Amino acid sequence: MSLAEPAALPVAASVPPRLHLLQRFTGRFKVSLPAYLLLLPSLVFLALFTYGAMGRVLIDALYQRATPKAPLRFVGLDNISAVLADPYFTGAVVNNLVYAVGTAIPSIGLALLFALALARTNVVTSALRAALFLPVLIPMVAASALFLFIFLPNVGLLDYYIGGLLPVVPNWLGDPDIALYAIMIITIWKNAGYYMLFFLAGLQSVPEDVMEAAHLDGAGPFMRLRYIILPELKPTFLFVIVIATLNAVTQVDHVFVMTKGGPSNSTNLVLFYIYQQAVEHYDIGKASAATMLTLAALMGLTALSFRTMANREGGP
Repeated sequence: MSLAEPAALPVAASVPPRLHLLQRFTGRFKVSLPAYLLLLPSLVFLALFTYGAMGRVLIDALYQRATPKAPLRFVGLDNISAVLADPYFTGAVVNNLVYAVGTAIPSIGLALLFALALARTNVVTSALRAALFLPVLIPMVAASALFLFIFLPNVGLLDYYIGGLLPVVPNWLGDPDIALYAIMIITIWKNAGYYMLFFLAGLQSVPEDVMEAAHLDGAGPFMRLRYIILPELKPTFLFVIVIATLNAVTQVDHVFVMTKGGPSNSTNLVLFYIYQQAVEHYDIGKASAATMLTLAALMGLTALSFRTMANREGGP
């Protein structure tokens, strides 16, 4: 090689930056390809039956369905305005709020008591855990049929055992003032054992050395619960509250089986209202608008909950 001949450049430096990035991306894609293939079936179902369905609902909410006398037409936000002005929808929202609060608080309170009482593992507590979790395994329709026999006036088990103690035997599912509270009992009965599992898992994270130190310092069970256990369970509480709220909106089987929204719409919940609009009245636009409003509320609640949890953990 003569002295005037320029030295050869390194191979890496001779590759254009864009081509180098493409090679890196291709290399990473080849490494991740098996993982993407494993996720592909779930992603397809998620795209079709979740986001695809949400997109279809959004489109339907903006249109008025076709009739023999009028074609399908774009109405913009008219369906949403009609739903917000419908007293049956606002009544269902109020019922759902009462139902959510009335089922979430007792369910979570009972679940915490069950978890505290059954935290230690032995034969007895394991059997009691299984017994308390058993209602979770029973389908809501079957549980509703069971409680329907319990609530039947004059012949039901409830009237048989406590009817004689009351001056007037109530019609548990026929009285508009108490029907909603009667169906709340089923939800509390089913969900308490389910939420108990989360609190049992949360109790595992309570530091044993801190509990022992508090015990040696003379802190009683209430003091340890107030200042150690409950603060450690705050993330669990937040998560369970979100789950309980979602269950309060998405569970409607018992309403369909036991009351069908009655009497006088006293047990009509939001999801049952959507069912009535879509199936009984065949008003797809109004049902889709109510669905979009419900989804927006639930997504806002979920985002707020995740944000709160991130702040507690010191996240961004």
